[in-house]
Amino acid sequence: MTWSADNQHYVITELLVGTAYAATVTDSPAPTDPSAPSADPVARLLLADGHRLAPEAQTVTLLDLPDDADAPAASLWPRVRSHRDRLDTGPSTDTLAEAVQGAELVLLHLPTSLAALQEQVATIAAHAAPQAVLVAAGRVKHMTPSQNTVLARAFTEVQPQRGVGKCRALHAAGLRSDAPSPEPRSAIEPTTGLTLVAHGPVFAGPRLDRGTSLLLKALSAQADRALTGLDALDLGCGNGILTAVLARSGAHVTGLDVSRAAVASTRATLAANDLPGIVVLTDGLTEQDAASADLIVTNPPFHVGAAKDSTPTLGMLRDARRVLRPEGELWCVFNSHLPYLRTTREVFSQVTVVDRDREFTVLRARG
Repeated sequence: MTWSADNQHYVITELLVGTAYAATVTDSPAPTDPSAPSADPVARLLLADGHRLAPEAQTVTLLDLPDDADAPAASLWPRVRSHRDRLDTGPSTDTLAEAVQGAELVLLHLPTSLAALQEQVATIAAHAAPQAVLVAAGRVKHMTPSQNTVLARAFTEVQPQRGVGKCRALHAAGLRSDAPSPEPRSAIEPTTGLTLVAHGPVFAGPRLDRGTSLLLKALSAQADRALTGLDALDLGCGNGILTAVLARSGAHVTGLDVSRAAVASTRATLAANDLPGIVVLTDGLTEQDAASADLIVTNPPFHVGAAKDSTPTLGMLRDARRVLRPEGELWCVFNSHLPYLRTTREVFSQVTVVDRDREFTVLRARG
C-alpha cells in the first residue's frame, strides 16, 4: 500500500512476522494532502493491519484514532465513521454505539483504562456486524495481558501480534453471543448517599475519589453563604458527583466536560438521583459568558490519555476570573505538586489554601 503526494512518498511495508506492519516515512507529510497517512505510529499500524485483514469492508469504524487518520481511512474503505471521546481531538459521532453500528471492521486505539476498553468492546459486540473484525493497537509500554482477556470476553478468537517498533496490535474476530452488556457502572456512594454512574474512561468510576472528597469537606465547612439559587459550574464534571451535590444543595448547576463519556455519566448520575441540572460537552470555559457564574468548583485532570499535561487546566484557571461575577468564587482541588496554586495567585487577588493533606490541596479564590 503506497501513498504519494508530489515527490513525497509514504510506504507501509508488510513485515515477514505474522500480520504486523511498519510504516516508513521518507518525508514529512503535507498537512493538506488527504492521502497522507497519520503521523501517529499506532494509527499507521491500525490502518495497515485493517486493510490487510478486511480490504473489502464496506463500513469501517475508527475509535479514538487521531483525526489525521480519517482521510487515509476514507481512501481505503467506502464508508468510515469515527468516534473520539474528547471533543478537542477531532470530529466524532455523538455516541460510541452510533459509530460501531453495523461495522465490519473496527480499528481501536487502545485506551489506558481497562474499564474504557470493556465498555468499547461490549458496545462493539452489541452493535457491530456479526462478521466484524477488530484490530486494536497501542504503545507496547501501555499494553497488558489483561487487555487480551477483555477482548476474549467478546470475541472467540484473539491473536496478539508481534511488536512493530514500539507498537503492537491485537486481532480479534468471531463475536460471542454471550458477550457482556455495554452498561455503565453504578454504585451508591456511602458518604453522600448518591448513586453514581460512570461510563468506561471516566476518572474514579462510580466512586468518590480522595481529592473530590477533600474538596466537598472543605466546601461544606467553609462556604460563607448557602448554595441555594447560585449559578454554579462544575468544571470537568466526570462522574457527576460534584454536580449532583451542588444540585441537591439548591444551586442552578451546569456540568462541563470535554469528554463525551463524562457528559453521559454526569447526566446519568443526575437522572439516577432525580436531580436537576444542565450538562454540556465543551472545552473548558471557552463558551461561558463573562460574569455569568457565582461559583466554579473543579477537580481538574492533569493527564490527557497516558500523557501528563497541565496546560488545559492552567488555561481554565486563567479563564475562571472572566466567567465569575465580582463576588464569585473558584474552589479547586489538585495534586499538590502541580503549579495550579501559583497560576491562581497570578490571576486572582485573594487566594486561600483551605485544606491540604499529604497529596492534595484545596484552594479558594476570588477577586
